[in-house]
Amino acid sequence: MPVINRVAALSDEIAEWRRDFHQNPELLFDVHRTAGIVAEKLRAFGCDEVVTGIGRTGVVGVIKGKRGGSGRTIGLRADMDALPIEEDTDLPYKSKVPGRMHACGHDGHTAMLLGAAKYLAETRNFDGTAVLIFQPAEEGGGGGDAMVKDGLMERFGVQEVYGLHNMPGIPIGSFAIRPGPMMAAADRFDIVIEGKGGHAARPHECVDTLLVATHVVNALQSIVARNVDPLESAVVSVCSFKAGDTYNVIPQTATLMGTVRTLTEAVRDLCEARIKAVVEAVCAVHGARAQIDYRRGYPVTFNHPEQTAFMARVAAEVGGDQAVDTGVPPLMGAEDFSYMLEQRPGAYIFLGNGDTAGVHHPKYDFNDAAIPYGVSLWARIVETGMPAR
Repeated sequence: MPVINRVAALSDEIAEWRRDFHQNPELLFDVHRTAGIVAEKLRAFGCDEVVTGIGRTGVVGVIKGKRGGSGRTIGLRADMDALPIEEDTDLPYKSKVPGRMHACGHDGHTAMLLGAAKYLAETRNFDGTAVLIFQPAEEGGGGGDAMVKDGLMERFGVQEVYGLHNMPGIPIGSFAIRPGPMMAAADRFDIVIEGKGGHAARPHECVDTLLVATHVVNALQSIVARNVDPLESAVVSVCSFKAGDTYNVIPQTATLMGTVRTLTEAVRDLCEARIKAVVEAVCAVHGARAQIDYRRGYPVTFNHPEQTAFMARVAAEVGGDQAVDTGVPPLMGAEDFSYMLEQRPGAYIFLGNGDTAGVHHPKYDFNDAAIPYGVSLWARIVETGMPAR
């Protein structure tokens, strides 16, 4: 059962919506224009219920099947926000907003879920309720968490929930998925090292924070190399090192910032504990002190096995048996759909974006050729998961 004919006919219209979103990117929770258009279209399509302001600026559309939604309830989620990146393309629909662009394809995700809403509202060829979730602030704001805390699952009776993300490098019409960890947990740390500043010509009278900080950076790499089981996965990256302002002064403080990525809670706990122990020990050896602020961010995006098998089967109906990779390695990037998967069983899949620039790159663009496959996947999840009787 390939791309749905009606969806193929709608693809140009959906692409127009996508390009409008692309020209007008919005950040984090400040997606008022996008959310307003989404709500307006959902009402025009004839959704049974349209609710705004879930998780601050999220939008939810509800479509009941032919029997009035007496069956199961399935949630489908798309993210709406863009990134603070200056676009470097010559596209006719290039971002109109300086310093902002849809560099991750959320414009395409939003447009595809709108396309599925239009199709499902027209046909209603299912027995149950489809809950279409348009989420703000995926790019670091935790909009998924905000919607969950606002009662998303309980208010709309969601029993299963599904998400997708485009993936450059995977061919158009192909999909990739796996059970278990699909994307990593993402934590952050700030380390402030305090020594004793002074004249660079008299280092023996100082506690050189630059020296201490360099030892800390090197020692942190021992956590993955020597503390984490080699069969597990973890990343500890120091991404910012700030100390001093001139040539002849040993600074009083040095500041490090970084991220930790893990695929299990046990390894996550281990990395947090080891970072604190390593930093404090290295600083103590050199006579310095450290303040460590470790903050847990998005949890692991964990695909539930039964729902993963179902989503893979539906994807194969859309793209063909050879178009679905069911053993893709997990990525160490993070995704706040994880909060929804903590609350309800479900799965998250990658949709091929073809040979394009990578996500979060200034030359990235969502590939409109992927639209009929993404929309058909959403429609078939609803129709196959809640078949009409």
